Amino acid sequence: MCGIIGFTGDQPAKDIIIGGLERLEYRGYDSAGIALLDEKGITVRKRTGKVEELRKLCMNDTLDACCGIGHTRWATHGGVTDANAHPHRCGQVVLIHNGIIENYRQLVTEYGLADKLVSETDSEVVAALLDTFYEGDPEAAIKKTVKALSGAFALCIMFEDIPGTIYAIRNVSPMVATHSESGSVIASDVTALIEYSNDYFVVPEYHILKLTRDGILVTNLKGKEVKPEILTVNWDIKSAQKGGYPFFMLKEIYEQPDAIRNTVMPRVEGDLPDFTEDGIDDAIFENCDKLMVVACGTAMHAGIVGKHLIEKLLRIPVNVEIASEFRYKDPIIDEKTLTIVLSQSGETIDTLEALKLAKSKGSKTLSIVNVKGSTIARESDYVLYTHAGPEIAVASTKAYTVQVAAMYLITCRMGLVKKLISESDARKFMAKLISAPNIIEETLKDANDIKRIANHIKMATDTFYIGRGLDYTMSLEAALKLKEISYVHAEAYAAGELKHGTIALIAENVPVIALATQEDVYAKVISNIREVKARGAYVVLVSMDEKIDDPAICDKHIRIPKLDPEFTAFATAVILQLIAYYTSEAKGLDVDKPRNLAKSVTVE
Repeated sequence: MCGIIGFTGDQPAKDIIIGGLERLEYRGYDSAGIALLDEKGITVRKRTGKVEELRKLCMNDTLDACCGIGHTRWATHGGVTDANAHPHRCGQVVLIHNGIIENYRQLVTEYGLADKLVSETDSEVVAALLDTFYEGDPEAAIKKTVKALSGAFALCIMFEDIPGTIYAIRNVSPMVATHSESGSVIASDVTALIEYSNDYFVVPEYHILKLTRDGILVTNLKGKEVKPEILTVNWDIKSAQKGGYPFFMLKEIYEQPDAIRNTVMPRVEGDLPDFTEDGIDDAIFENCDKLMVVACGTAMHAGIVGKHLIEKLLRIPVNVEIASEFRYKDPIIDEKTLTIVLSQSGETIDTLEALKLAKSKGSKTLSIVNVKGSTIARESDYVLYTHAGPEIAVASTKAYTVQVAAMYLITCRMGLVKKLISESDARKFMAKLISAPNIIEETLKDANDIKRIANHIKMATDTFYIGRGLDYTMSLEAALKLKEISYVHAEAYAAGELKHGTIALIAENVPVIALATQEDVYAKVISNIREVKARGAYVVLVSMDEKIDDPAICDKHIRIPKLDPEFTAFATAVILQLIAYYTSEAKGLDVDKPRNLAKSVTVE
């Protein structure tokens, strides 16, 4: 939630910061703002809407300050207004904030801040508190302020009487920083840094950063200098650009074959899965008798695919829990439980807190994340990094399929370690997984056929996805995709449940996307399809059949290549992603930036 960036160096900061905000806009796009600092003082510009509106506002400004901070907002406290946009200025202090301050009302009362406030935000309260404490010593004011705060925060701060300098501190909410020949840069994530350096560090919690053109000083709250661990990004700025595609989401759909190859192939040794380079100890698989999978949204759906595989192939019980619910129940976990958490960003706050809870109950933890050095990765006992590269579109595509691929790897490795599958069977399993990218490439050749289906779905009020077994798990993710980027209400149902109530919603021309890729239940699904077709539904069938022209079964048929039923997930995922993408595009929507959503959910 919210994108933050700061730059101080030897170049004018305005365009650098606005360019950075454009790369961070997927983190929030309700409003955007910038504050610049030079010897003349602080200049603030901010406006509701996307970063493009801020760029227009600043177009005629001739500001040449070489130090500044910028912010894209995803509203949490207060409506979407110019006053609530960041940066917030109070007296000599200007700041930007990602997170939620839980005790902001108490702070207003305790320190008499009400007369200083012009917005409805918790963030402005922090600026007012800092200004109250500031008496010429920025570190002292910052320490006193953060000691009073309850909640999550990433703060970038400038003081009017200290030109050329940015201060920063965080708790939970992410920030990364780098220094290059151009100067010092700090941001919410590496997509805003990569233009300046492939090397960066994660800002340690409750450490104060002092950024100047000459370098970055990191000190703990006792004033002792700390040397952070330097990490390296293995992709370049082109990976965070559209590369000729109309939207990032379509580009990222087409990047899935390489993303899966990059995730799977480094973990194959002798045609078998191998986690040696990841430092993942086989003992965590050998010593567990059940698994707990915890995640949110799309990542949770990847976990459900993993549950299907592990229970069916290994006969080991797996619970999949919504992270935001998991925290507030009393989960049945012990030292014989392996907890797997999934998060693309590695910063999802509910998943992070669930991870900490699992560890407190004695469970070993394994995280599947895409961002090196992220909080979840650092907090886990073990981490399996996916190698999807940057995912800019809010709706996850390649991050989802690499998480699914990671669950396939874990399934096979666990089966080997626990001697539940033979090496021969494991090699056959891995051969099928290694071929998954080729299957996706073949499936993408039929994208134009899928595009034509969107013209019908875009007119719908409701859409239903049905399937059984693995197909039902894929339907869950498909319905989420359609809802979040096309705003068409969509629900996924186990096909056998239709006659237990849901079929009452089927009427003339209601779209039903039916998945029938599982051979053992194929006939049952076809019977369910006939039931909805008889009631006038517009049916799109996804299956491994040769072309089907029977209007009693479907209006449109999308064929996937002939596969082992346990490996249809990859082809099916791509088809369902394209249906959502083309529906959103057909409606003329901004596919990459759906309303009310942000990419990384770092607040509860």
